[in-house]
Amino acid sequence: MEHKGLWKDYKEKKDPKAREKLIEHHVDIVKIVAGRLSIQYGGHVEYDDLVSYGIFGLIDAIEKFDLEKEVKFRTYAQIRVRGAVIDQLRNLDWIPRSIRQKAKKLERAYQELEEKHKRHATEEEICQHMEISKAELQDLLTQINSFNLVSLEEKLEEGTTFDLPKKEEEVPENIYIEGETYEILRNRIEGLPEREKQVISLYYYEELTYKEIGEIIGISESRVSQIHSKAIIRLKNQLD
Repeated sequence: MEHKGLWKDYKEKKDPKAREKLIEHHVDIVKIVAGRLSIQYGGHVEYDDLVSYGIFGLIDAIEKFDLEKEVKFRTYAQIRVRGAVIDQLRNLDWIPRSIRQKAKKLERAYQELEEKHKRHATEEEICQHMEISKAELQDLLTQINSFNLVSLEEKLEEGTTFDLPKKEEEVPENIYIEGETYEILRNRIEGLPEREKQVISLYYYEELTYKEIGEIIGISESRVSQIHSKAIIRLKNQLD
């Protein structure tokens, strides 16, 4: 295990210096997570603020990490760091009320149409249902992207603790965390339209940015953001 001596000193002796060095050695995890979330939130939140929120998650991960578990610390820490940032943003209630209202309206449109037709709703059907143009829909999908991430986290906390086998592999961001399972979410991802599944896979499994994903599949960065928003809306509705 990486930095085994430091871990032993901290876990067995509670050496504060060992704890400080563990934080220093793993602060890059915070920077990576903060960087990705900074892109997602479209400039609504300062990168330095995200890093400071994430540091608390890193400290929490170091404190709670079980050396006996067959889980890499970096893997475990990512969810703790990301969770700490999401929790802080939720507490700050930084998302404008107008964006929340638009997101809820769009979610209802997808839910109503997909329940009615028993299949995935198309953008054309959503536009007709909401009486908006395709350009207005795409703009809306871009606007609500960051809200959807926070909202999906809340949905997972509310309703995804099931009596199912826990897995470390094949879950978004390859995260395994005690008391939770993403098995249901993984199955829902498999049922997404192909392009949406591709974007989710590249973003969470391969940890690529929107720009990188766009270059791979030949679409713009903003279009990747819109597809990601649609996928998250479908996943949230299915979790409901």
